[in-house]
Amino acid sequence: MKAPFNFLHPLHFPDYELIDCGNFEKLERFGQYLLIRPEPQAVWDKELSAAEWERQAHVRFIPKSSFAGTWKKMKPMPDSWVISYPLPNGPVLSFKLALTSFKHVGIFPEQAPHWNYIYDKIASDAGTGTPRFLNLFAYTGAASLAAKAAGADVVHLDSVRPVVSWARENMELSKLNHIRWVVEDAMKFVRREIKRGTKYTGIILDPPAYGHGPEKEQWKLEANIREMVESVLELLESQKHFLILNTYSLGFSSLIIENLLKSQKDNRQTGELFLPSATGFKLPLGVFGRIEAGYGVRNE
Repeated sequence: MKAPFNFLHPLHFPDYELIDCGNFEKLERFGQYLLIRPEPQAVWDKELSAAEWERQAHVRFIPKSSFAGTWKKMKPMPDSWVISYPLPNGPVLSFKLALTSFKHVGIFPEQAPHWNYIYDKIASDAGTGTPRFLNLFAYTGAASLAAKAAGADVVHLDSVRPVVSWARENMELSKLNHIRWVVEDAMKFVRREIKRGTKYTGIILDPPAYGHGPEKEQWKLEANIREMVESVLELLESQKHFLILNTYSLGFSSLIIENLLKSQKDNRQTGELFLPSATGFKLPLGVFGRIEAGYGVRNE
C-alpha cells in the first residue's frame, strides 16, 4: 500500500509548550520551568525579542563542545523535577526530568503521537492475550511506559545503564511495573532474538545518528539502519503487528524511511514530527515511518 505522508505533533500535552524558536535556539516550558536550548533546525529569526526570552527563562544551556555543555540558571529552579503526560483515553504517565550535560532533559515531546499510537494499538488487543512490545534505543522509556500501561509484555533496551535506571524511575513514578530492562547493543540483541525465534506484536526504534554499545560496538545510522530494519521485520508477528521507525538526523529524508519499508505489504505511512510554537512556527524534529497489519482502521 502506498505510504501517505503525514505531519504529526502532540495534540494535548499540558506540561509542555514550545513558546518560541529561532536563531538556532528554542524556548520551551516543561511543567512550570522555562528552558532555552540549542536547536540546529531553527534557522529562522526568533519572533520574541532576546530580552523577552531572558525575562521568561529559568535556565539556558551553554554549549562547550559539539556534545556537551553547562546550564546557566537565571531564576531559581531544581536540577530535576517531574512532569506528566495524559494518554488519550488512558492513564497518566510521569517522567523525571533533569538538566543533563548533553542538553537533553529526559524526554522528547514530539514523540507523544507515537506514545498515543502504541497505547491505542496494544489496548485494542485487550482480552486477546498479552502482546509483546520491544523498545530499541529506548532512552528514558516513554514508549515503554505507554506499552506497559496498555497491557503489553515490554522489553526495554538501551546501551547506557544510567539511562535505563532513569527509565526504571519513570516506570515507578507512573505506578507501573514488570518491564524487562536490557543493557546491550541493539543489533546484537536483535540478531539473538531472531535465532531464538522470538516474535513481537509491536516494535519501536529511534536510533541516534551516531552511538556505541556497552562494549564499544559502533553504530552509524547511514551504515547500519538497513540491516537493523531488515532484522526487526523478522521479529514481527505475522498476522497482527506494528513497527515504528523514527530518526532525528539533519538531512535524513522521510523518503529514506519510505524506501526502507517499501517491500512491506502492510499499511504504511511516513512523514515528519514537529512541534508548533506559540509564536506560529513549526519546528521539524525528525522523520518517521510506521507499518501495521491486522488492525483495520489506523489510529493516530
